[in-house]
This record gives sequence, C-alpha cells and structure tokens, in this order.
Amino acid sequence: MTPSAPAPALEIASSLGPNDLPYALPVHPNLVHFTIGLFAIAIAFDVAGALYPAEKRVFRWLALPVTRRGFHDVGWYNLLACAVVTFFTVGAGFFEMLLADPIPGMRSTLGLGATTTMLWHGVGGVLLLLIIVAMTVWRGFQRFAWRRDYGRQVTWAYLALGVALLLVLGLHGTLGAELAAEFGVHITADQMLAAGVDPRTALP
Repeated sequence: MTPSAPAPALEIASSLGPNDLPYALPVHPNLVHFTIGLFAIAIAFDVAGALYPAEKRVFRWLALPVTRRGFHDVGWYNLLACAVVTFFTVGAGFFEMLLADPIPGMRSTLGLGATTTMLWHGVGGVLLLLIIVAMTVWRGFQRFAWRRDYGRQVTWAYLALGVALLLVLGLHGTLGAELAAEFGVHITADQMLAAGVDPRTALP
C-alpha cells in the first residue's frame, strides 16, 4: 500500500509565516473593503442621480457644477470596477481559507464553529459575486439600451436592490470578522497566544 500524499496546503507549510500565510498581511480583508466601498459609492451616486431634480437647487446654491449624467457616470464606473475587483476578492478569500488554521474549541457569537463559519462565508461570497455581476449587466443594459434616452438612468427597483445588497454585504462581512476575532484566522498574535508563545519575544 503506497503512502498517501500530503494535503496540498501542507506542502507549503514550511514557507508559511506565523499568520499561516506566505505573505505578511492577509489580502482578502483589504479587497473586501475595496469591494464594499466601490459598491457603496456606485449605489450612492446613482441614488443622487435619481433624485437630482430635487437636489439641483442646492447644488446651484453651493455653486457645485454637477450634472445628473455625472452622478450616473460615477455610479456606472464604480459598479463596473466593483464587479472586476470582487473576482479577486473571492479568489483571495478561498486561497486564504484553504490555508486557515483556526483556534480549536472556539464558537462564534452566532454559535457556529470555524468550519461552518468558513463554509457560509465562502458560499455567501460566491453568491454575492454572482449578484454583483448580474447587477452590473443589468446596470449596463439600463445605461446603454433601455434608459439611454432618459434623464434617470436607473430604475427604482435597481436602486432598492442595491440598498438591500449593501445591508447584506454588511451582515456577510460579520462572518469574516468573526473568523478573525473569534477563531484567530490569519491573526499572528492570536495564533501565537493559542500556541503558548509570547508574541513580544517571538516577533522581531
């Protein structure tokens, strides 16, 4: 009987740092905030564009040279950038999840274990990616075809879905935050303390 090969993650174990990653800082959390920021700006500017008739007197009083199309341009390009960035966000998340070594015996504030939390976070991330891509396609059709000749470039249904998705992104992000806060995933100090090592003496 031939011995089984080590798991792929174990093959690079010797090159991992105390945060269980081959690089100093996790990439996924930074890209997550980039995704959320781009999406929030996209929806906020499209809302501003949709409400422009009620706002334009204020802009004139403030001497701000803004246009309705300008708001919608910012909304469109931020959403397009969000759709692209989110592919890297999800990809980095799965890579770092494969290398995760959560502190054993812990439970999240929702009562979930580390594996269950990572599973929900991973599946939810893929679903959110698909929704963002679908919204980008929907937004593109509104911009270039369906509402090309309208002042308001987006429908109220699109804006309502965008606001709802912002709330879902926030709730989904709490799962990722719990992976770090409760399970010490890729948190150097937490991992060292769980292993009985003093970070003050072990780290340079």
